[in-house]
Amino acid sequence: MPEVTIRIGGRPFNVACQEGEENFLHSAAKMLDDEAQVLSDQVGRMPEARMLLMAGLLLADKTAASEDRVKALEATLAERQAEVEQLRDAPKPTPERVEVPVVPQAVTDTLAELAARAEALASEIEEKAQT
Repeated sequence: MPEVTIRIGGRPFNVACQEGEENFLHSAAKMLDDEAQVLSDQVGRMPEARMLLMAGLLLADKTAASEDRVKALEATLAERQAEVEQLRDAPKPTPERVEVPVVPQAVTDTLAELAARAEALASEIEEKAQT
């Protein structure tokens, strides 16, 4: 079992940990040391046990606030997931009916007749132009 020396509040501590957990221990020690440094800057020198207790309490307070935030975010996420499921399960909206006006057959016939006359006139003009 490896033994790691960490520094908290400027004081060295030898701590044993599981193989491969050294980096986690150093990270945790840095967090505790940062809190201890804040205390040291504000209050000055204090007994080791009190400094560690206060630094631990500050970290616990931050952890509790983070846990509250996580719970609030999880609740919001659950609400959003419920909304998504509700929308997914909702019946599809009925398609909107759009009516397109129909051109009366008489108008179509008249247009076809006019087109035929225009074609005939164009043919006559072409014949006269060739002669």
